[in-house]
Amino acid sequence: MKRSLRGLLATAFTALLISGCAIQQPSGVDRISDADAGRLLSQAEQQGPEQASLSRLEAATILAGQGDREAAFDAAAAVDEASLSERDRVRWALLFSELGRALDDPRAVLRATQVLDDELPMQGNEQQTLRERAQWARQAMDEPGRVQASLPALEGQDIRRIMVALPQSGPLSSVADTISNAMREHNKVRGQGVELTFVDSSQYSTDELYSRAQQMNAQLIVGPLDKEDVTRLEQRQSVPLPTLALNYGSGAQNQAAGLFQYGLSAEDEARQAARRAYQDGRRQVAVMVPDNDWGRRVGEAFWNEFHQLGGEVPNAVRYNPSNDVSSAVETALNVSGGRAQLGNIDGLFLLALPEYARQVPPMMDFYYAQKLPIYATSHLHEGTQERRLNQDLDDVMFVDIPWQIPDAAVGGAEALPFYSSYQALHGEADASLFRLQAMGVDAYELATHLSDLSSIQGFNGSTGTLSMSGDGRIHRELPWARFQNGRPAPILSPGLLGDE
Repeated sequence: MKRSLRGLLATAFTALLISGCAIQQPSGVDRISDADAGRLLSQAEQQGPEQASLSRLEAATILAGQGDREAAFDAAAAVDEASLSERDRVRWALLFSELGRALDDPRAVLRATQVLDDELPMQGNEQQTLRERAQWARQAMDEPGRVQASLPALEGQDIRRIMVALPQSGPLSSVADTISNAMREHNKVRGQGVELTFVDSSQYSTDELYSRAQQMNAQLIVGPLDKEDVTRLEQRQSVPLPTLALNYGSGAQNQAAGLFQYGLSAEDEARQAARRAYQDGRRQVAVMVPDNDWGRRVGEAFWNEFHQLGGEVPNAVRYNPSNDVSSAVETALNVSGGRAQLGNIDGLFLLALPEYARQVPPMMDFYYAQKLPIYATSHLHEGTQERRLNQDLDDVMFVDIPWQIPDAAVGGAEALPFYSSYQALHGEADASLFRLQAMGVDAYELATHLSDLSSIQGFNGSTGTLSMSGDGRIHRELPWARFQNGRPAPILSPGLLGDE
């Protein structure tokens, strides 16, 4: 909408006023003419937080009524909504979300509609309006093409100075150490002259880390690793320095400008399994996940994706990994009279670690369900050559990072992304760390590509094909494999099983 349509927008806001969408004059601010909206904004600069927020809200309302949406948006964006009364926060949310939607800014809409989480008193139509706008914003942020062209702070720069802020003590220190060592090794192999400065994040607050990074003249930060730290960051409006977090926050969306999130998300793998099952013609897939928070999150990711595609989950079992496998399989497959009843089941999604996963196919055979296709995540694959043990997983289909299944993924190790670094790191004795090493390599590559975000779309990485959603979260698409004679073998992707 261009400024020439200002009158149309003014009419729309007048309608909102008449319909009771709560754009009313706030208490505590004297009414002034439309022409003096600028004076309100000037006064706000000299006022305390509460009065300044009311003044800016009043100015934004006036400017919106005039049809000057850009100026109204700027005024509303400057409001510290936490300093407003409950009723004024609702008024601000309705105004700011409307402006954000008109200007096609889903981040602003998500910021505004956070009031829904605070259980503020509001009318039913106001709550419904905010919910609809929040839904629009989430859908808009998920659009593949909605990615910033660049970060203004990094545009046109070569990334040469990176601060890596990961914990060197505490429960995540071993994970951080593996990732850090992989970044060092990859940096050495690449030989691009990038200066990596490693800082113990467990010794500083988040704001102190940003201050140190700026003192070091770092161009960006890699970290944090802790999920709660990422969650706190993504709730900000922006971060002081471009940041690549190595985990995902727990919010529905990342709202902080300049914050990017990357990790080995099991939820991504579950969603990919749901798409694969649906592409293979499966419409009713049972689910088996561990009875813990991890299993709940991954199970919900599969269910939501599969349901959105049009599939159904007739049975969802949350199993205890310490218990016998048979009871979980019996429930998942409707076992009756010693035989699986598969009339409403044409597939199984399995989230399990290797020891438990290896017991599932033999138990399915026992219940005459040996032909039921199994879709699984990478967690059942240790990455070691355990052919005898893994024969029990024959015909199970699973996703994994290219570095773990080179023959199935790219037809041989020599064709892997960053093969020189793969060679340098592959000699590590503990195969369970190899995915984290690959993550360190991709974290380095992502960080050095943040000056050109378009280069991240479809990026061929060690941990999969990487792409970025509109809210700065980076997702992976992994290659598929199928166990044959205890080894991962290639599998067509996507395609109907009958064609393979």
